[in-house]
Order: sequence, then structure tokens, then C-alpha cells
Amino acid sequence: MIVCAFSPWIAYNFPIQNPKSNIGRPWLYLTLALIAAWSSSGEFLDQRREETLHPSFGLSTVKRLSQYHSPIAGTRLENELYFFEGREPGGTLLILGGTHPNEPAGYLAAVVMLENLAVQRGRVIVIPRANNAAFSATEPQEAYPGRFHLTNRRGRLREFRVGSRFTNVLDGWPDPVIYRHHPSGQILSGNETRNLNRAWPGRPNGTRTEQVAFAISEVVRREKVDLVIDLHEAAPEYPVIDAVVAHERAMDVAALAVVDLELEGISFRLEPSPVNFRGLIHRELGDATTARVILLESAGALQGRLRGRTDDALIVKSRDPLYVRAARLGRLAVPFPEEGIPLEVRVGRHLSAVQAICRTLNDLNPTGGIALTGLPNYHDITTKGVGYYLQ
Repeated sequence: MIVCAFSPWIAYNFPIQNPKSNIGRPWLYLTLALIAAWSSSGEFLDQRREETLHPSFGLSTVKRLSQYHSPIAGTRLENELYFFEGREPGGTLLILGGTHPNEPAGYLAAVVMLENLAVQRGRVIVIPRANNAAFSATEPQEAYPGRFHLTNRRGRLREFRVGSRFTNVLDGWPDPVIYRHHPSGQILSGNETRNLNRAWPGRPNGTRTEQVAFAISEVVRREKVDLVIDLHEAAPEYPVIDAVVAHERAMDVAALAVVDLELEGISFRLEPSPVNFRGLIHRELGDATTARVILLESAGALQGRLRGRTDDALIVKSRDPLYVRAARLGRLAVPFPEEGIPLEVRVGRHLSAVQAICRTLNDLNPTGGIALTGLPNYHDITTKGVGYYLQ
């Protein structure tokens, strides 16, 4: 990278002095370009390396997303779906993490589920990297580290990628000037064409991101999914934060779960899915399928505009003096203590919320309920840490 930056200066200040021939000049510049490419290629290619996940013994089978939409086979859009089958019949739950790979609490909560889950009744499908292609790049000028690290209970280091809010531009180039959502026709900025949570319910012949949305929508339809929970994270100044956002058909389950969580000392806002803001999963899948669809938001400084140094520690601890100051000035939508909002708090909120939603679904629909075991809750995670529950 340094050579690349200085090569124009070198070429200008140290021209090859050869009165008879200029043959050496292009070879020098080509050599400099190759050195620059080689020095930066390792980091570039490392973003495409997927970390190994370790499903629990409750895993029944693994399927590919291309089984639901064949054109994505062999591309970075391809993905794995992990199925957990209970002994007793019941409903089907779909868990999505990594819709936005720059929101690590949502992704990591899905990973903790994948690596600890057992199902007694019903069936659970986990897609931890919903937008797989968005994990292969970070966002320009955001200073995101490529990966963050946690130590598991055996003392082994686990690393996890930090990706982009958007599908890798190499899988969706070029962006249009404006993005017109299908089928509503709502107009958004051009780069939103690569935002999975603006692409639902997707199109089979649409953009790469729309095809991912279509494929997952097909999972919901073909697998007769009863409940979809999408795990997210947002800036502390964002108004819809620490929230359960639900389609109107899922509002009964969501409302009872929020009351249940409040009794446990975990406060969530209850937000209805907006009717006029299109492309979001709770609105579009709720309208396009028979599933109850819910999105969960936790608060993290990584997504915020007020953050300072962006590094591993910010992801894991979410501790930032600028956000502490903003909280004192009343500029945030949630409290922000001096110790920050660490990953175990954000992941713990997601895991307790998922379990509360499943319990309320069982109460409302005993024959179509979903009974989960093996998962830590908020108290477990905040006491022992996220790493304790990583295999």
C-alpha cells in the first residue's frame, strides 16, 4: 500500500535517465504496480475467508440456499442453512443473522444459537450469514477492522468477520443513481440496491441482493416457516433501538414477549412495522407469506456516527467516551454507561428475546409451538461472557 501511494512521486522525482531508450521506464512502473498489488492482496483475499462454525449436536441437516434458487449456486451469494429438528411436531422458526454483517451482535447471536441449540418441539432453521456476499468486504471510509476476536472457554481464540451493510460492490456493480424497490416502486438512494433489508421479498431475476431475498423468501414458503426472527444492531442515537419490530400479524406474540422480558428486567420497545417504508423484512415477508415476522435491534457504538477509535475493542466492549458524553447531553435514544454496552449485553438481549418470543408462541398456539433447549439467556451470557458459549 505504501509503495502504491508513493509510486507516482518516485516516477516523477526519479525518472529513468536513458538518452537512447525509454524501455526501462514502463518496466519500473509495472514492477512498482505488481509490488503494490502483492502487498495489499493478502488483506483483500482474507476478507473472503469464511470462519469455521461448529453446529451443536442437535443439528439435523444442512442445506444450500441454491436449493431454493439455483442461479446463486457457485457465487458468493451461496449460503448454508442449518436445520434442527425436534422429536415432537410443532412450528418452524427461521433465525437470520448477518443481514447486515457490520452489526456483529446479530451475527454472533445466531452463531451462539447454532453452536448450542437443541430443539424439543418443532423445527429451527438458522442462517447465520444471511447476506454472505456482504461479509467479503468492509465499508469504505468507516475504518472497520476486518475481524474481531473472542476467547472461548477452552482458551482458544475464535475470530469473526466484520463485513459491510451492503452486498460487496463486486457482486452488484454498478449501483444505479436511484433504487426503485420491487414491487412497491418506492424510491431510495442507489446504494440501497445492495441492502438486503431493503430488497424483500426479492425477485428471481433481479439484482444479486434481490435474488438473495427471493431465495430466503422461498425458504419461508417451501419450508412452511411459522415465525421469522431477524437479528440486528444499530447506533445508540437511532430512534428504533433496543426494540422488537413486528408485522401486525406478529404483534400478539411480540407484545406478550416484551411483557415477559420486562418481568425479567430486560426492557424492549415494541415497534409496529411501518406500512409506508418498503423493502424491510417485517413488512414484506409479513405481507408476502403466512409467517409471523419480527426484527430485533440492539444498541452498539460501531454503527454510530459519534464514535471515536474503531477497533476490536469497540466491537467487543462498545465503550466510547464520546457516546458517554452524548448520553449525558441527552442526545441518545438509549442509556450509554461509562463501561459501554459490551457484546455480551447485546447478544444476551437477542437470545433472551428469541426465547421469550418462542414461549409466547407456545402459549398462543400449543400445537404449533417451538420448544428450545441448550441456549444461554441474558443472565448466562452477561455472567460468563459470549466466549464461554462458543465451541
